[in-house]
Amino acid sequence: MKYMMFVCSDIEPDTDPTDLPDIHKWVEENDASGRRLTGDALAPTSAATTVRVRAGELLVSEGPFAETTEVIVGFDLLECADLDEAIEVARAHPMAREGRLELRPFAGLPG
Repeated sequence: MKYMMFVCSDIEPDTDPTDLPDIHKWVEENDASGRRLTGDALAPTSAATTVRVRAGELLVSEGPFAETTEVIVGFDLLECADLDEAIEVARAHPMAREGRLELRPFAGLPG
């Protein structure tokens, strides 16, 4: 089952970040096992562009749509047997301690 794992900042990181996992090791291990299909860091929100169409009019604005202190800073596309495996993969990611990880299964397009 495919999961999108959003890597997000957090205003309340772990207060004891000792023995923080190495991101390069996490990537290497999950790429080698086939659980991580792709992933990358994102440019800062200052580089974002928001696109909407309302009443047929194109609306383009600089920056993110939502103003928030917690932002998506990266992503990983995972292939896991089930949610339990995806949770274990996320648990070992360094941002599980410094930020937060949101797992979402792919639902497929309707129809």
